[in-house]
Amino acid sequence: MQYRNDRYGEPISILGFGCMRFTKEGNRIDVEKAETELMEAIRGGVNYLDTAYIYPGSEVLLGEILTRNHCRGQVKLATKLPQYLIKSETALDKYFTEQLSRLQTDYIDYYLMHMLTDVAAWEKLVRLGIKEWIAKKKEEGKIRNIGFSFHGNSEMFLKVLDAYDWDFCQIQYNYLDENTQAGRVGLRAAAKKGIPVIIMEPLRGGKLVNLLPDGAKELIKNEPKGRTPAELAFRWLWDQPEVTCVLSGMNSIAMVRENLKTASEVEAGAFTEEDFTLIDAIKEEVQRTMKVGCTGCGYCMPCPKGIDIPTAFRCYNRMYAEQRGSGRHEYLQIIALQKEMSLISSCAKCGKCEIHCPQHIEIRKMLKEAEKDLTPWYYEIGIKIMRLFKFW
Repeated sequence: MQYRNDRYGEPISILGFGCMRFTKEGNRIDVEKAETELMEAIRGGVNYLDTAYIYPGSEVLLGEILTRNHCRGQVKLATKLPQYLIKSETALDKYFTEQLSRLQTDYIDYYLMHMLTDVAAWEKLVRLGIKEWIAKKKEEGKIRNIGFSFHGNSEMFLKVLDAYDWDFCQIQYNYLDENTQAGRVGLRAAAKKGIPVIIMEPLRGGKLVNLLPDGAKELIKNEPKGRTPAELAFRWLWDQPEVTCVLSGMNSIAMVRENLKTASEVEAGAFTEEDFTLIDAIKEEVQRTMKVGCTGCGYCMPCPKGIDIPTAFRCYNRMYAEQRGSGRHEYLQIIALQKEMSLISSCAKCGKCEIHCPQHIEIRKMLKEAEKDLTPWYYEIGIKIMRLFKFW
């Protein structure tokens, strides 16, 4: 494992463990599997673990695993204040105290304002006394670094970056988002200030691995160095010295081991002209087939009508990345066999999903378009028949 320093010279592993996408058994995290994967990563040198208040079961699971394995001191815990839920100064302590309890710790190494999209959200917190609250928690040793995670455009990112003396920040960044969200502009601006940058969505929620179009897969298959799609995406990020740590939602031992291997080999500035040409060609193939820029983060959920929005968009994109039948078939299987899921036609157009979408997708509009392709009339009949006979 290689390390890059935070603002105060503390080493952070260049590979971090993103704890939002642990494997589920029904509605619960598969604890045994998650623990096996997490401990494999820690033994391999990963010391940055990222979770959040709203990741169901994640904070509690981390607290249990770290306590059971006596390794809290080996890692740096990052979690997030749900700033969008804060209505009063007392709420700050309420959520923070609950998070300490869940994580079975008395301090947080890296604490973030979760999902800032504009400077107004930060200014609201300032009016509620967040600056004084942070200063007190730092003085008490309960928070060691303060930062923010960001979803918005680069212009607004720069305003948030300048609004406070941050210790670090977290942005969505990958070779598809080089010029969107905070983008390379934001990455370099933070680095210029000496602020470490943590990267989320390096694979666009798996899009840059599992849902690559056939043309992109062929390009990677034929490249002479034999690198996997994930390895290429990570190497592109770590080639940039401004990147401090890349989070990966690893949910298999094979994934953990591959990422550990890559993280032990990379060097900043090692990408060749041929490598950049390959990435550009892959981007062209991806952008040519993508219908919806959904990362599968799930912030749009739960839908009041029971629609699984990320699944619908994943299958919709798959229709155009692979074959039309593959996306439809996957959607048919999922929705017909899960009793609690509703058809897209159930959408009430309330717009709750769009308020929380970090990608600012016009979800209602795109669901309508996805519905036409995913559920033609004969598929809808098939789904109703399967549900009638209770095939779940």
